[in-house]
Amino acid sequence: MSEIRASATEIMATAGARELRDGQTVVVGLGLPQVATVLAQRTHAPRLTALLEIGVMNPAPIDTAVGLADARIWYKATAYSGFLDVMGMNVHRGVVDVGFLGALEIDQFGNINTTLLKSDSGKLRYFNGSAGGNDIASLAKSVIMIMRHEKRKLPQVVAHLTSPGFVGGKSRKELGLRGGGPFRLITDKAVLGFDEQTHSAKVISLHPGVSAQDVIENTGFPLNLPRDVPCTPLPTAEELRLLREEIDPKRVYLGAAD
Repeated sequence: MSEIRASATEIMATAGARELRDGQTVVVGLGLPQVATVLAQRTHAPRLTALLEIGVMNPAPIDTAVGLADARIWYKATAYSGFLDVMGMNVHRGVVDVGFLGALEIDQFGNINTTLLKSDSGKLRYFNGSAGGNDIASLAKSVIMIMRHEKRKLPQVVAHLTSPGFVGGKSRKELGLRGGGPFRLITDKAVLGFDEQTHSAKVISLHPGVSAQDVIENTGFPLNLPRDVPCTPLPTAEELRLLREEIDPKRVYLGAAD
C-alpha cells in the first residue's frame, strides 16, 4: 500500500471533523470550519446539524462558496431562515452543542480576536469583527477554533477581545457566561485543549512531522506540554478523497497541496 500523504490543512480539517459527534448541532463559520463539518457529516456524523449564522441549515453545495452571501452555499439546504433565527432560536436558547470558529488571534485562555491587529509601529488594521462570533463563543456548549499556528497569531494577550474564552483564566461561571467555553484549538501543527483547572492551553496531539520544540517556538504563550504527546492521526484515504474530490476540489480553503 502506498503511504498516505496529506497536507497540513487537510490534517487540520480532518482533526476538526473528528472532534464533532453524530447528532450534535453546530454553528459553523465559513472556511475550514465548514470543510471540517461537511467531512464529519459525510463520514461518522450523518445526523449532525450544521447551521450557518445567516440562517442556512445543512447545505450541500456542489461548488465551494467564497462567502456567506454566495448563493452557491444555499444549495440543497434543509432550511432558509435568517440571522435572528439562528442566533435567537438556537444560540441564545442554548441548543447549540458546538460553535466552530476561525480567528485572527487566540490567546492562552481561548479568547478570540477577529476585530483588529496592531503592527509593531502601533498602526491598527480593522477587520469584520464579531458578527455572531461573540454570541456563539459566549453561549455554545463548547467551542472549537481553527487557524494557522504562528507566534504572532497566538499571543499572550489578544490585541482585542472580540469573543470570550476563559478571560483572565477565570471559569465560565465566574465570567457569567452560560456556554462551556473553548474545547479545542486546531492548528497546522497541533491539536490543543484547555486545562480544567487553570483553563490554559495544553497540547493534546502533535501533527505528523511536527516536534514539540517547533510548537513551543511558534507559540506566544506558555504551553502545558505533557511528556508523552501522541501523534495526530492522519486522514484516511476516504477522508482525503472526500476533501479533494467532493468538499473542496478547487482547494479554495484547503489551499495548495504541500
